[in-house]
Amino acid sequence: MIEHATIVIGLLVLVALLFDFMNGFHDAANSIALMVSTRLLTPQAAVIWAAFFNFIAFLFFGLHVADTVGKGIIDPNIVNNAVIFGALSGAIAWNVITWWFGIPSSSSHALIGGLLGAGVAHAGTKGIIVGSKLITTGVAIVLSPLFGMLLALTLSVLVLWLFEKTAPYKTESRFNKMQFISSSLFSLGHGANDAQKTMGIITVLLFANGYLQGDFHVPFWVVISCQIAMGLGTLMGGWRIVRTMGMGITKVRPSGGFCAQTSGSIALFLATSLGIPVSTTHTITGAIVGVGLSRRASAVRWGLASRIVWAWVLTIPCAGIVAAIAYHLGKTFL
Repeated sequence: MIEHATIVIGLLVLVALLFDFMNGFHDAANSIALMVSTRLLTPQAAVIWAAFFNFIAFLFFGLHVADTVGKGIIDPNIVNNAVIFGALSGAIAWNVITWWFGIPSSSSHALIGGLLGAGVAHAGTKGIIVGSKLITTGVAIVLSPLFGMLLALTLSVLVLWLFEKTAPYKTESRFNKMQFISSSLFSLGHGANDAQKTMGIITVLLFANGYLQGDFHVPFWVVISCQIAMGLGTLMGGWRIVRTMGMGITKVRPSGGFCAQTSGSIALFLATSLGIPVSTTHTITGAIVGVGLSRRASAVRWGLASRIVWAWVLTIPCAGIVAAIAYHLGKTFL
């Protein structure tokens, strides 16, 4: 007969994979919105394309982000089942709310907010690891959209200068094909950085319950499970957010889509290699704004952009509050 503790851990792993699925579903717009809005692919073909590269991302990157989430935000030694339940509940709740209203928010920072909220509810502020990884993550929250915006602005201006004497139709036709490369790279970056966050959650759960032998490490079955869950979520596609990302912030041509996706992928590759859990949503939204600015400031719909910024500001505290409440509810039966 299966023990109660094993059943609880199994259920929490399933909840973590549900979050990973929702991450892919919620953030699918980051990978496919520009392909759809520039008519490179149909929506159905775009999600299949993005889901494939989401899944194979583990073949190209290490697991530094999983280590950061698993043991760099809150002390693994204070983690218990209720903390994991609270963290996941806070992140999932915020994802559902922002998806419903079509607001591009960060699944990554919702999870970080959930971890902080549940961790503080359990052990107070002493459970937070105030070290280089947490500080770097906090800095990345601010800098990742700015980096994406400046890089996309630079690339867009460079493209305008290089193809100044080329017929617009010929230029856009060329970049429409080149988006296959840029969208593939961005989907790889998305699958690498975002799936690893759930890997870190499942691994710290196993560590806290004594299911890991030796040092803190991510088992291979956790890696594969998380990549599959994210790929399936992307395959379903969060269409409410696709409209906002692809058409709501600014009008994007194929050349702009290429510049935004290339800038976003560079930022994600850099962050993943350094083990920094950044927001794909923040990064690509900043890049799209940068593309709009390359034409003129009025090309960006600043009213919508400001609402997105407010959602970013509220993500960590709101997810943290829900996580703290869920922790107190969960500790009675977990």
